[in-house]
Amino acid sequence: MSLKAIVKSAISGDSLILRGRPGPQGQPPKERVLHLADLQAPRLGTSTREDEPWAFEAREFLRALAVGKDVSFTTIHSLPSNDDVPRDLGSAEIGGVDLSSELLRNGWAKLKEIKREPNEEDLKKRELENEAKAAGRGIWNPHGQTARTVHHTMPLDSQGFVSEWKGIVEQVRDGTTLRIRLLLPDGDHQIVNIALAGVKSARAASKPGEASEPWSEEAKFFTESRLLQRPVRVQILSLPNAAPTPFQSTTNAAPASASIFIGTGTVYSREVVLHPAGNVAEHLVANGLARVVDWHAGMLSASGGMERLRSAEKAAKEKRACLYANLPASSANASKTVAVANGQSREFDGTVVRVWSGDQVSVLDKDTGKERRLQLSSTRGPKLSDPRQAAYANEAREFLRKRLIGKHVKVHIDFVRPREGEFEERECATIRYGNQGSNIAEQLIERGLAGVVRHKRDDEDRSPDYDKLIAAEQTAATEQKGVHSGKDVPPPKQPLNLSENANRAAQFLNGFKRQGRIPAVVEYVAAGSRFKIFLPKDNQTLTLVLGGIRAPRAPRNPSEKAEPYGAESLEFSTHRYMQRDVEVEIETTDKSGGFIGALYLNKNENAAVALAKEGLASVHAYSAEALPWSRQLFDAEEEAKTARRNIWADYDEEAEKAAAPSDEKDDNGALKAEYLDIIISDVRTNNFGFSVQILNTEGIASLEKLMRDFSLHHKSPTASPPGFVPKNGELVSAKFSDGAWYRAKIRRSSPVKKEAEVAFIDYGNQDTVSFSNIRPLDQKFRSLPGQAHDARLSFVKLPKPDSEYYPEAIDRFRSLCEGRKLVANVDHREGPLLHLRLIDPADASVAQDPLACINADLVAEGLASTDRKGCRYIQAYPQVVQKLRSAVAVAKRDRAGMFEFGDVEESDNE
Repeated sequence: MSLKAIVKSAISGDSLILRGRPGPQGQPPKERVLHLADLQAPRLGTSTREDEPWAFEAREFLRALAVGKDVSFTTIHSLPSNDDVPRDLGSAEIGGVDLSSELLRNGWAKLKEIKREPNEEDLKKRELENEAKAAGRGIWNPHGQTARTVHHTMPLDSQGFVSEWKGIVEQVRDGTTLRIRLLLPDGDHQIVNIALAGVKSARAASKPGEASEPWSEEAKFFTESRLLQRPVRVQILSLPNAAPTPFQSTTNAAPASASIFIGTGTVYSREVVLHPAGNVAEHLVANGLARVVDWHAGMLSASGGMERLRSAEKAAKEKRACLYANLPASSANASKTVAVANGQSREFDGTVVRVWSGDQVSVLDKDTGKERRLQLSSTRGPKLSDPRQAAYANEAREFLRKRLIGKHVKVHIDFVRPREGEFEERECATIRYGNQGSNIAEQLIERGLAGVVRHKRDDEDRSPDYDKLIAAEQTAATEQKGVHSGKDVPPPKQPLNLSENANRAAQFLNGFKRQGRIPAVVEYVAAGSRFKIFLPKDNQTLTLVLGGIRAPRAPRNPSEKAEPYGAESLEFSTHRYMQRDVEVEIETTDKSGGFIGALYLNKNENAAVALAKEGLASVHAYSAEALPWSRQLFDAEEEAKTARRNIWADYDEEAEKAAAPSDEKDDNGALKAEYLDIIISDVRTNNFGFSVQILNTEGIASLEKLMRDFSLHHKSPTASPPGFVPKNGELVSAKFSDGAWYRAKIRRSSPVKKEAEVAFIDYGNQDTVSFSNIRPLDQKFRSLPGQAHDARLSFVKLPKPDSEYYPEAIDRFRSLCEGRKLVANVDHREGPLLHLRLIDPADASVAQDPLACINADLVAEGLASTDRKGCRYIQAYPQVVQKLRSAVAVAKRDRAGMFEFGDVEESDNE
């Protein structure tokens, strides 16, 4: 009885593997081997024996004639099965053509010796064989076969095979792994193992008793039914290289030979196998029988291969085919929405206002005016904290700064990375800029200044240009750029801080003034008129304070209260000048080491004038008058007042004029007597001043209790947190030279020296303390305000520090005042600075003379003089003036102190 089947493959010139029809979901059908009865054809060789003459040609004839076609066959005898596959002797016809007769007619098989009585069919076949012999066809060719070598192991020069070849698929190991016979130009054959680029199917069992992964047999059958023993065009793209890893050497070594990979028995090349109906990999993915392999994108993106695979994957997911049958609905939906934090738009136009690192920027939303901090999707920049990566981290950050800062960009929020541990929730986005809509992440990666995040297989939270990013990384690795260069680049040197102290700043002042405008970069904006400036040419930083204006004080931390419009002023300067290329012009320095001058954007925009024009700073008339751009400042302020912008929103010109005389009088007028019990807790000698504690107050009582608790708290061996670097203005616990811990405030921190200048807020002392002796101040010790108040002497001043009488005056003041309980009258308040008249309650003369005070005693001893410049309010105290004149007369008479050689007092007009 005749049976129907499909020819799966030809084993040799006289044997076929037949299969049935697949199941409803592509399940593999049963197979059987059919040996054509009474025929004998040459056998193909293996890795251990060579082909018999004409074996390949005979097999090729039968392959071309039968593979993939419907066949009718009859069996005359069953043979022992092999691996549960039935084996039969019989005959077969395709389209009414007998295969045995065709093989004999064309000389690719010969008849076996028949021991039975020949029948008519046998005689006919013998005639066909004799006809082929006579014509010299096939194996009967008198000239013999052309010499050919078949290489069953991978070539030594594996890299030399990265090209395009013609071949025949000899075996399908699983849906995406093939064994192919390459037909070499010289006539030789090379057997290679092939893994389809861009895809991976489930693994099929390779030996009896081994379990196959789900859908692996279906994938294997899908590929077999389309490719097995079909002629194909093979494009070998690459050897199996590991994914590019930053900071690993990728020097130009000799190409790897096959022997390096033989340890596992095979060497896999990655390539595209093209069937006449198209790329089989795309069909596998579209039918849900293989998944896309991300790291092959570098080989396929340029030709559009990855894009086609992604489209096929999307279609398979929508159909929930095979591997994607149990895919969650949200993943199958190609148009799923991304939950964006705070309900903000997924797509928006904006301006980049800050670059945080090589993979994070802040963008100002054009529509909402809100600043949004964004992470570049699927991108990981070098770490500044890693010494090996620090140089590249700076280079990546600088690349982003030059390309993006202040530029218009289009942002697409791809996904939101949820809060995890110490990492906050972050919006991950694709940022495009320029007329071409260039993806900045792709440009970073192709320069070797960032890497690509390897997402999990089913992780849909990734960049829409993920394949392009992978391709860019592969290019950077191949060209050994940036982090892929394998070079050990030393970390960048720490810039020299010119504003660390006043003495250092003074050394550079004259040089800066001679240079005029200096190219610089705004590294940080501390307040509306205060900037940290980086000078790239000399690797220096400095603090720049805009001259001629006063911007409202901005909050330095969330808990600190700012002056009205302080936050707006800071925001304006941050968005306009942060990380911009600017020019600075230095005029002078201040007492803390800051440089006072101007900042110019685009060569002609003066930052001080811009702030004044926006009503976010007021002009300081006294300092502005000496500046070359003073007229611009006054005009800008007048414009802001007229338009009632920001700080001038409630400006009333008439009211200001009416209030001006009385205000002046109040500023320099006498205060109502206010006597306080005090103790002088610290005397500063570099620039004379002192600190006082006001006694008999709740604060002092609370301080005593706080210090007891504070002492107990610091008896524990608690150390500072690892990497703790105190910041300027921060409240901390600091150890004084007496070994005890006190509350303090950071005046200036130096990460380079690992030390900080601190002011002890309860006693007024100042000291330089190493970071190891500084700890964050516990929250429970923060509520009590500092109990030390800065003060100076009312009406008088000590000799100048370079005077020979200055040390004597300091010593005398210490002996009279330091550590003693005194009475003080507040004669004037200059912000937080108190102008005090100090009275010794133990002095008997105080009872007789209400104007007696230590201030006047120092004058009488020739160790102080009347201060008319610093104490303009002195005229409001005529009785005190008279007392001081009497004290001066006594000093002159006795030639005391500075009056030893005559009258040295300043004139009243000074």
